[in-house]
Formats: sequence, C-alpha cells, structure tokens
Amino acid sequence: MVLFSRKTTNAPANPEMTELGREYAIAKRHGDRKAVTRITRQMGTSGMSQDDRDAFEQGRRAYDAIPPVPGTHRNRRR
Repeated sequence: MVLFSRKTTNAPANPEMTELGREYAIAKRHGDRKAVTRITRQMGTSGMSQDDRDAFEQGRRAYDAIPPVPGTHRNRRR
C-alpha cells in the first residue's frame, strides 16, 4: 500500500493537440517562423474546445520544461 504516490495521471484529452503544442514549442525555440505561423493558422481555423486548448498548452509546457542544450561555440577561442 502506497500512502504518498508521486505518479499523476494527467493524460491529455487530445494527444494530437498535445503533439501540435510540442511542435509549436520546438518551432518557437528554433526560430522557425513559418512553422509557428502554420500552427497558429491551423489553430485559428479549427474549432477548438477548452479541452483541446488545455492539451495544446500541456504539450507546449512539457517541451518548454526541457532546458536548452548549451552551445559549444560561445566558449571557443578564436
């Protein structure tokens, strides 16, 4: 018997919207304006429910929680 379990079952309502949120976060991080515009336009044309928006935000936050990999070119001597 477990008294304090850290496992949570926050399964997204719509896995497709979660994946779209991840793609949006990736495009924002890498500066891909074309992909960001495409995803924003796709969200605007589709009738999204609140559950879909929550799933999108959950996917976006999940990717944003991963810290970026530091670049090696900044500390290199020239």
